[in-house]
Amino acid sequence: MQTNLSEQAKHLPRAEEAERILRSCVHCGFCTATCPTYQLLGDELDGPRGRIYLIKQVLEGQPVTAKTQAHLDRCLTCRNCETTCPSGVEYHHLLDIGRAVVEQAVQRPLGERLVREGLRAVVPRPGLFKALARTAKAVRPLLPQALRTKLPGQVPAARPRPTTLHARRVLMLEGCVQPALSPNTNAAAARVLDRLGISVTPAPEAGCCGAVDYHLNAQATGMARARRNIDAWWPAIEAGAEAIVQTASGCGAFVRDYGHLLEHDTAYAAKAAKVSALARDLVEVLRDEPLEKLEIEAHKRLAFHCPCTLQHAQKLGGAVEDVLGRLGFSLTAVPDSHLCCGSAGTYSLTQPELALQLRENKLNALESGNPQVIVTANIGCQAHLGSAGRTPVRHWIEVVEEALT
Repeated sequence: MQTNLSEQAKHLPRAEEAERILRSCVHCGFCTATCPTYQLLGDELDGPRGRIYLIKQVLEGQPVTAKTQAHLDRCLTCRNCETTCPSGVEYHHLLDIGRAVVEQAVQRPLGERLVREGLRAVVPRPGLFKALARTAKAVRPLLPQALRTKLPGQVPAARPRPTTLHARRVLMLEGCVQPALSPNTNAAAARVLDRLGISVTPAPEAGCCGAVDYHLNAQATGMARARRNIDAWWPAIEAGAEAIVQTASGCGAFVRDYGHLLEHDTAYAAKAAKVSALARDLVEVLRDEPLEKLEIEAHKRLAFHCPCTLQHAQKLGGAVEDVLGRLGFSLTAVPDSHLCCGSAGTYSLTQPELALQLRENKLNALESGNPQVIVTANIGCQAHLGSAGRTPVRHWIEVVEEALT
């Protein structure tokens, strides 16, 4: 794709990167075949190729409108298109660049601004989110239906974590909403790792990975959170922690990007690259271990929803299914397993109509094999799918931990 960036665009911090990505696109359109929003809406501008054209026009100095912003907003950032693309177009990086430019040029309506600022004020703060979630549950009958369905029903309490100290140590990202919506997930992961001779080193100073702010176009705040996490983890990394484990694939995908996003930060570039290199989804740790040590009694029939951030961003499609199969679980077939469920971080709150359509399609596919439980690897997907009140939805590590003998 030929480009002619405007003088203003040439001075953007990531101008060269944007131009390189634009020029790598060959207009083939393979991406549209697997784009969830294009499948729903049938509009070229609601597919990756169309959005690339829109960003190209913006960077070449064409007028920016609310319509441009709406098409970019409707992207799930599922990165399905990147899996499909034969040219290796780094679409999600281009989208981040384009969204930031459009955000500066177009004033959002007040309602949209309030929603986005509210999400940024609450979601990245685990203590505040947990307090508000408890309050909302207490007054659940008084809440609007749309908000009421977002609250989980019974939330299993977090059972105690192991206190044994092993020679092998890992860090674990605790997450923002997971401690409130699924507090037993990380505890279950710690107990399974303990069975395999691996200890989890606490890092209480670490907080939100930064993805919520970054993907709501507060990119500087997102990067500030990344730097804070690097500082919080660094002493343990220097002391020999072998990995930074994430049980939420959405967080994991963003932590893996720290090295790229901070590569021009002279103070943090080397540390960020090291952190990205150490980032591991939980399944990457378990799949390399002698799983026969776990002594599992697997009875439940499961359907696994592979989050987009696991299969398209981290390229770990099939990894959890393989581990669950090795442990003896029965897995049902899931049609169109490459498609997004509609959660996509805060997408289910900023684009609720599209998110609900995608959720319905995904649940129909997951339930087609009559599973007893749907399992997944990302708290956002877990909460979104579970909010339908149909088949129970849990993190896969909790089901594994319950089956330990």
